[in-house]
Amino acid sequence: MEYRIETMPETKFVGQKALMSLTDNKTVAIWRNFMPKRSEIQNQLGTELYSIEVYSSVYFKGFDPAKRFEKWAAVAVESLDGQPEEMHHLVIPEGKYAVFAYKGSSAEAGKAYQYIFREWLPSSEYELDHRPHFAVMGEKYKNNDPESEEELWVPVKGR
Repeated sequence: MEYRIETMPETKFVGQKALMSLTDNKTVAIWRNFMPKRSEIQNQLGTELYSIEVYSSVYFKGFDPAKRFEKWAAVAVESLDGQPEEMHHLVIPEGKYAVFAYKGSSAEAGKAYQYIFREWLPSSEYELDHRPHFAVMGEKYKNNDPESEEELWVPVKGR
């Protein structure tokens, strides 16, 4: 899998969120609620959509599919001022990310994440950093299409 290392500046997001786990996956419901209201968000930066996961500091200490995390459907914004009341906001601090180009259906993305966490990360010069993870879905993203393309952003820091 091709990747690059990028430093992302502090970025503001507005969107919908929910607590969920892998066994209680609410991703479809979050996006179904978010998409009709997306046009109400002010000062959007670009047209990309962001699927964001906010994990606790102990989330990755032992795999448990019932562990809960915060899942977001969001867009990047210039300002948090004047946003719709039913929307939430999140600020991701500046930091380094390993960015992986992923091509395939979202149903198959789990295999890409397994590669990243089980093979790439342990053999790289990086370790996981405690910041939100996210996928950037741009113009080549086609929900559940095998030709869909997106970027998987994993927060890292030097060992």
